[in-house]
Amino acid sequence: CVMDQLSWQMSRSGLLTATARLIAQGEAIAATTAAGTPTALGLQRFGHFNGVVKRNGTALGNVVSAEITYANGLDRIETIRNDGKIEGADPGMAALTGRIEVRFADSALVTQAIDGTPCELEFAYSLGANASFTFTAHAVYLPVPRIEIPGPQGIQATFDWQAAKATSPARMCTA
Repeated sequence: CVMDQLSWQMSRSGLLTATARLIAQGEAIAATTAAGTPTALGLQRFGHFNGVVKRNGTALGNVVSAEITYANGLDRIETIRNDGKIEGADPGMAALTGRIEVRFADSALVTQAIDGTPCELEFAYSLGANASFTFTAHAVYLPVPRIEIPGPQGIQATFDWQAAKATSPARMCTA
């Protein structure tokens, strides 16, 4: 069983839930458990209000919502077999994409998009000293957004970003 895609959304309210898409070769139902007697896990769940979005190490203000999607780009090898299983899954080109919607307060993100320079985006959650999760995209490129002026309620811009492998550190992301 391998993970093909992991995604989650950040917003102001609601439950924080991630979605993991898995690819497995097949399944076999066992008559008895192979793990013995499972014990209950103590669930400690992050809420949206425990999150922060940072750009180049500084908290990014006026974020309305954010989406993060990491995909391994797996290619299923669907051969003809007498057991109905797939042959396997070949790794493809990994992709880290997302969307960030901000209420317009300054032109920092628009300027970065026009210049075509990357930034580091950090999506973090913390429940104090004992539980935290930080996901960092090291080289994020932003497209130039269409900025609509709908009326007196303010201006919001949506950036559909894409990450690339950074030069330092030499990776696309860190969790």
